[in-house]
Amino acid sequence: MANPKIKKPPRLSTRTTQQIRKIYQTLDYEALGPIYCDEGGDAFWEDRRGPCQKLGIAIAKALKMRLAPQGRSLYVGAGVPEIPPLLMERLELHRTVCPYNLRQAEVEILNHAGRESSIPFSSGSAESATGVFDHLWIVSVLNDPEEFPNLSVLFSYGRADPLAFDTSAFSTERETGLRLFANCMAKLTKPGWLTTSVEELPWVEHWCQFHHQSYHIEEATYPTALVGDPVCFIRIE
Repeated sequence: MANPKIKKPPRLSTRTTQQIRKIYQTLDYEALGPIYCDEGGDAFWEDRRGPCQKLGIAIAKALKMRLAPQGRSLYVGAGVPEIPPLLMERLELHRTVCPYNLRQAEVEILNHAGRESSIPFSSGSAESATGVFDHLWIVSVLNDPEEFPNLSVLFSYGRADPLAFDTSAFSTERETGLRLFANCMAKLTKPGWLTTSVEELPWVEHWCQFHHQSYHIEEATYPTALVGDPVCFIRIE
């Protein structure tokens, strides 16, 4: 079933954009540096903090057109780039947002900077989230080279060394990824929205085919600021 043509994204409210700017100005980039980079974290954030806001706002505008007010969203692996869509959902659509992040240090930084925004980040796996959601955000998670080094080198970058590739570790990571995705998708109501990166589409297609679930992948994509993975929206029918 074809979706209606998507119109030009609406503006975010002044309150939302001001809150986005405030949080990005408050973040402890010195502490974030070693979390995101092995070295050169200061230069990295000096370069990326602006695009994080600009590109994050573009995704937030697109989400605003698709999500219903007063629903619930589960964010898997949410961090600095997810601040704009999280604030848009909370302030403009009055939705409940549940962002999860495995890195305790980043969670503490995010919660300190956004303590007035009523968006508490949780440390741990999104699999532990309770209840159901009409929107699932899982962007650059299953191809994360830190959490899934063998999956990412094979699926995302296609440069695995056939002589040195650890097939046992790959199998373990694949099963972990399948379980993570399945447990999170089990919390999604139908119909519902899925926001993911284009590189993670094979996981979506595999799950939908296995569960005989119809879906529609929108053609429009939106760039992200940190790793460059294009983001797309999928309607789970």
